[in-house]
Amino acid sequence: MNLKYPSPDIHRAFIALGSNVGDRVEMIEQACLEMDRVGIKVKRTSSLFETAPMYVLDQDPFINGVCEVETTLAPLDLLDTLQSIEIAMGRKKLIDKGPRSIDLDILLYDREIVSHERLNIPHNLMLERDFVLRPLSQLMPNECPPLPGKDKQTYSTHLKALPPPDPIPVSTTPISPLFPSLRATDPKRSTHVMAILNLTPDSFSDGGKHSPTDLTYITETVRKFIASGATIIDIGGESTRPGSTPVGAAEEIARVVPAIQHIRTSIPEAANIAISIDTYRASVAEAACAAGADIVNDISAGLLDPEMLPTVARIGKSVILMHMRGTPQTMTTLHEYPTGVIPEVAAELGARIAAAEDAGIRRWRIILDPGLGFAKIQPLDLEILRELPRLRAMPGLEYFPWLMGPSRKRFIGHLTGVKTPRERVWGTAATVSASVAGGADIVRVHDVHEMSQVTKVADAIYRVD
Repeated sequence: MNLKYPSPDIHRAFIALGSNVGDRVEMIEQACLEMDRVGIKVKRTSSLFETAPMYVLDQDPFINGVCEVETTLAPLDLLDTLQSIEIAMGRKKLIDKGPRSIDLDILLYDREIVSHERLNIPHNLMLERDFVLRPLSQLMPNECPPLPGKDKQTYSTHLKALPPPDPIPVSTTPISPLFPSLRATDPKRSTHVMAILNLTPDSFSDGGKHSPTDLTYITETVRKFIASGATIIDIGGESTRPGSTPVGAAEEIARVVPAIQHIRTSIPEAANIAISIDTYRASVAEAACAAGADIVNDISAGLLDPEMLPTVARIGKSVILMHMRGTPQTMTTLHEYPTGVIPEVAAELGARIAAAEDAGIRRWRIILDPGLGFAKIQPLDLEILRELPRLRAMPGLEYFPWLMGPSRKRFIGHLTGVKTPRERVWGTAATVSASVAGGADIVRVHDVHEMSQVTKVADAIYRVD
């Protein structure tokens, strides 16, 4: 075949991504941006995995992933362009299969089989590399690559027959350069405690407690959170309790941006703490991230503002996609799940993941939240807590980190008979422990001092030592 033909057609290709030099995640993200810049459109990405080196063992661990791209380039032209990106990003090939700042390999190109002295498609070593097959199977779970002599059933059998890797590849979700990546498949990981800082007068639990204009009080509160064990602070400027009244974007920005700026510029203890902005408005998310926030925590997963997901993609931040139906004003009537809360929440979160990917958000930048209390009643909340491992393992939801937000929720009050949210500490402790047992990576809480102790003990019980 002629590999150098110019083609007006758009072709589908899969590119393996790898790095084990410098800031490995940053190198992979930069490579994706460079591909986009030169017209190789990155459509979807796999999760990122930290894997032990193969072939040349005396080198640092790799971060590996796969991306699906659209391109008008013919195979050799695509190879030339990818190699130019590697060179521009500082790759120097001193040892074959040795350390590299960035590695971009063509795995598949449409359904074509290419045999050339410079290029073989499918990639010659693809089937022996678990660090390639694992992310590739995320992107094409129901397809068989055009492998000579192998049909779909043979390929599927091959995937299932792969020996368990040792060590198990750990998925990596970056937050910020100063904050450690979330490692959702690491059995030894510690649970992150996300402290809630509501700068609202009408939050269901602590409305009016934290004034957006009282920076002295915010300083004291944030320092207390950090000393108590919080590693993430979630800042909100609008209540999303059932039946709450929305405020405008301008008011929300006026509440949260000064606080974020103050934390970033005037509280040295918060230098390594991640800040999350709890909002469903794109303009608020962008302003908050410009002020120093690292994560966008959207209760609607992009449904309430069509600009949210494209904005998150453009600014390159990580995002928490929470399951909810309707709005805070209507969600209490939308709690019917005829085929079961686990499969329906999984399907609806899967649709939001697809929307995030279509907007350009990398899969490795996504955190999931099943939305306890949002369009759910007590039996459903309890089922999610009980069945969290099943939810995490549903097709298409594997390898993501998960946030659980059971703190002081209404169902805890119903079960315990306590009257006010602030009395729900002991019930919350049980739900936080259950969240850790189920595999949560982050727990979002009001009572930071108490729940930090709960997570420490729960980690010691449920995380492999």
